[in-house]
Amino acid sequence: MNVDGRYDIVIVGAGISGATLAERYATQLGKRVLVLEKRGHVGGNCHDYINDAGIRVAKYGPHYFRTNDEGVWRYVQSFSSWEPFVPKALSHVNGVDVPIPVNIHTVNALFGTNIETEEQMKAWLEAETDHIIEPKNSEEAALRRIGKRLYELMFKNYTTKQWDMSPCDLDPSVMDRIPVRLNHDDRYFTDKYQMYPTEGYSKIFERMLSNPLIEVRTNSSWESLKDAVGKYEKLFFTGTIDSYFDDNLGKLEYRSLRFEEQTLDQEWYQKSVQVNYPSLDVPFTRIVEYKHQTRQSNPRTTIVREYPTWDGEPYYPVASQKNKEIYERYQKKAEALEGQGIYFVGRLANYKYFNMDQAFRNSLDLFYRLEPGTKNEYAN
Repeated sequence: MNVDGRYDIVIVGAGISGATLAERYATQLGKRVLVLEKRGHVGGNCHDYINDAGIRVAKYGPHYFRTNDEGVWRYVQSFSSWEPFVPKALSHVNGVDVPIPVNIHTVNALFGTNIETEEQMKAWLEAETDHIIEPKNSEEAALRRIGKRLYELMFKNYTTKQWDMSPCDLDPSVMDRIPVRLNHDDRYFTDKYQMYPTEGYSKIFERMLSNPLIEVRTNSSWESLKDAVGKYEKLFFTGTIDSYFDDNLGKLEYRSLRFEEQTLDQEWYQKSVQVNYPSLDVPFTRIVEYKHQTRQSNPRTTIVREYPTWDGEPYYPVASQKNKEIYERYQKKAEALEGQGIYFVGRLANYKYFNMDQAFRNSLDLFYRLEPGTKNEYAN
């Protein structure tokens, strides 16, 4: 393949970041765009499909779109109709399913307390938590937020399974994501917009990439085709940043997942879309039942167990000090390439966890920063 002169923009990866940039350059500037995607589908880790039972399942784990970003909300509505979906999650602790986030009901169920008010909940947490001003790792962050008892029951072992390392070796930011409420609010998130696309996520990306100026080549990796790609105005790389540089500054760690899908001859399996299993006696971290999210009417149901692993598609950057230092070296090399029109964008390339709306925002902001003369309909 030789694409010299045929394309203005080359994008590696057809997930949120790549699809957003491709759509903007094609529709707003009339650029000819080539998208290379190593997998056999678009949408990245947001890809979903209908299984043999007729149930829509997310191939790489659940995605809960939520945002307070008005500009991102306007943008995604261009590609799908949406319906409200407020996810709720449970944690299976000592045989009891308790809400996540930690709230009054969680504490009462686990410890036999009789907390009723926010003031009482605040006082309980104050008595439980360690007064650590600047936590050095995730364990200290958890002890500061929820205290030793909740941490050890609900989060310590779950985190150890998820990352295959002690929370003491993870950055505080990992446990800073633990949601804590002082009331009975059991919503997983509190964002203004909590929605699910009526036709699933894959359709969104198919529409984003449907412009005739965009050519998508699936089953096409950058590594196998980079020597055939000729001149271009800009290259956007959304894969793992260390792979772009042939790992020559060190290998970054990315955690992955293995999925075990099971269809059952019953209408429902569990009470909520997601139930976490923090016990080390259980090899998986959670069970997801997608019908709670898709709201499909079906006499059968499909559940998916998730097993963290180091093998497979890279999903999650590992927030350790070692990886932080390696990434900073790659970041300097990446910044030096911007003068040549090469940019790194997205969770894997920026080695940073993004929620869905943050990934859309990150790519939109990059486009409008690089193309300042373009009218920005999606600024906040």
